Amino acid sequence: MSFLDNLENNLKALESREEKDPAKQKADNERREAERLASLAAAPVAEALKSGPFTERLLTACRALGHSQRTMVRFTWLDTTLRLEAKEKRLDLKPTPEGVAATFFNNNEPVGNELLTLAEDPEALADRWLNS
Repeated sequence: MSFLDNLENNLKALESREEKDPAKQKADNERREAERLASLAAAPVAEALKSGPFTERLLTACRALGHSQRTMVRFTWLDTTLRLEAKEKRLDLKPTPEGVAATFFNNNEPVGNELLTLAEDPEALADRWLNS
């Protein structure tokens, strides 16, 4: 048996031992269940963010402000998170059970956090983000 075969067998044995560890399996199951429950609790907010008038008005306001600043505002959906990008600025809107968590970035460094409700003024949010 060569050295590489022996090494491969040892690695497989270690992996199977980790997979059979009941404490690790229990922790993984608890983590997955917590993530699932959080996702279910945030689902109504996520749906309202994706298809509600708040997002449409926010994107329209961002485009108008970006146009006046000669800046292209791009938006991307990452699962349930709406990401807006303009030059070095970024805004992530992530649904939570309490509302929408807004995280402001400048040069990929977080510079602020807010908890929003979808009843707030999206034009004011766009102004705070692009003019900060």
